[in-house]
Amino acid sequence: MPLLPLTGHAETRRRLAEAVRSGRLPQVLVVSGPPGVGKQRLALWLAQLVFCERQEPDPCGTCRGCRLVDGLAHADLHWFVPVPRPKASDPDKAVDEAAQAIAEVMEERRSSPLYGPADGMASHSMASVRLLQRRASLTSVEGGRRVFILGNAERLVPQESSQEAANALLKLLEEPPAGSLFVLTTVDPRRLLPTIRSRAVPVRLGRLSDDLVRGFLAAHTSPVLAPEALEQRVALAAGSIGQALAAGDESARAYRAADQLLDAVLAGPAAGYERALRQPPFSARGEFTAMLDALADTLGEAARGALGQATRRPVPAALLGRGDPALLLRALQRVTEARDAAYGNVNPQILLAVLGEELAAVL
Repeated sequence: MPLLPLTGHAETRRRLAEAVRSGRLPQVLVVSGPPGVGKQRLALWLAQLVFCERQEPDPCGTCRGCRLVDGLAHADLHWFVPVPRPKASDPDKAVDEAAQAIAEVMEERRSSPLYGPADGMASHSMASVRLLQRRASLTSVEGGRRVFILGNAERLVPQESSQEAANALLKLLEEPPAGSLFVLTTVDPRRLLPTIRSRAVPVRLGRLSDDLVRGFLAAHTSPVLAPEALEQRVALAAGSIGQALAAGDESARAYRAADQLLDAVLAGPAAGYERALRQPPFSARGEFTAMLDALADTLGEAARGALGQATRRPVPAALLGRGDPALLLRALQRVTEARDAAYGNVNPQILLAVLGEELAAVL
């Protein structure tokens, strides 16, 4: 199936198109913005514009270059996404394993363009970075430019075993091969290495309007949502198509788990530890990190409410009496740190027990 249309961000697209057509587009971009607003889709749109055979403000969608990108089949488009760390100990075999995992994800996205977020424990490991370096060293297949997209770039793992691959990536971004374009996407550029940020031009995407989210859901969800369900999705989306698509059973489970954790933490140490012990130590890590994401969002909403702003979703009763936004933001920082730690080989039970203690001390 072809890619779904890019929604919104008209001014950003106009500026990028002008840069492409005038030959002033930087070789390294960091596209940041809230989850689910279309950062990677914008990167694909930019790749299509770069490969388009016509000099127009938008990709024509009909030339060979546009059609190849539309089917994720352009030989000079390299889309890197987080994948599980390879099991092979041999570096070359690990690179091959990473390449196979990325190829499988691309095949899934060809058949189902409405893809969800990457698994919570997936990352850009050393093997993926070496694969990127290897592909960047090759010449263009089509004889023109090459585009490299590194989605969820905050999941880059620079500290694994050695700095060799990370340094290679930094060198690659410092002196990109001629005719290459690197687009890194991230929720927060501060979660990238400062040395990577210093080599890139930032592009910030904002949230979409409710009308744009509503129009996308009405046109592209199947089965078609009933009017009441559609409006509920739009309200929960808060300007994020990705959030709207995830507002189903899995998302609801994550928020319920986050609410239960908050209730346990605020009930006292015994309840907090009991909740930590019920966390599977080595399984369901995707669900575990989804719960941490929901917990961060819940604390953020509570802080919004404490500041007198309208909340996008109901705030649990356990937080209603916590009216100091500074404390809520401090708790949110603890959850963010735990979420970063979850990328490593950390026992979720221990991580949750420590997080519970920290949240209890703050709240």
